[in-house]
Amino acid sequence: MIEVNGLSHEFRIGQKGKEKVVPVLHHVDLHVKQGEIAAIVGKSGSGKSTLLNLISGYIKPVSGMIRINGTDVTSFNEGQWADFRLNQMGFIFQSFQLIPSMTAFENVELPLILKGVNEKERQKQTQGMLETVGLLEYGGHYPGELSGGQQQRVSIARALIVHPPIILADEPTGSLDSDNEKELLAFIQKLNRERGITFLIITHDQEVAQIAHRTIEIADGFVMEGESVYEVQG
Repeated sequence: MIEVNGLSHEFRIGQKGKEKVVPVLHHVDLHVKQGEIAAIVGKSGSGKSTLLNLISGYIKPVSGMIRINGTDVTSFNEGQWADFRLNQMGFIFQSFQLIPSMTAFENVELPLILKGVNEKERQKQTQGMLETVGLLEYGGHYPGELSGGQQQRVSIARALIVHPPIILADEPTGSLDSDNEKELLAFIQKLNRERGITFLIITHDQEVAQIAHRTIEIADGFVMEGESVYEVQG
């Protein structure tokens, strides 16, 4: 489902011509199977968020290969990545990333508008998805009128609305209290079990990592995946 081979990346800091090169990832190999919940864990600055950004196409690697759901996406341009993400990936963020001027309904509906779905079908699908996450009666509310747990459920509904085979989650429980965290983790497990959605989760929270089928650790300059060890810096 997600294949990463020989992936390397570095950041350049400072003025042009005087940049300092900061290596972040070196020849990383990573494989996530279809239907798997995989958690990448590590301290701040370990490279885990950089790895997620590379896999989702928001930054380009210095070298290496990324294949997702059978498609080599390594050399995709921004337009190709935008189309690919819209059809193949859903995203859950710590800060929810909802548009504050749009209602919960409108936030969830947005990916369908981008896909060109007609209004009648959009309304049907959006209402159904809000019902799935238990927020049908809150469709007319704006994000600022919802609790943190409710906002995260809206973001999940938006991620699910196009039925992506993969969901990437960056610290998805970081802004939630313990009760809402437990509820979210149970929902992720339900989606994985009932819909076969593949999850790749970035987290430093052991409670989150415990729901994963496999934990990939980034620490002390290395990514450890099962029996294999891959060097990572940054």
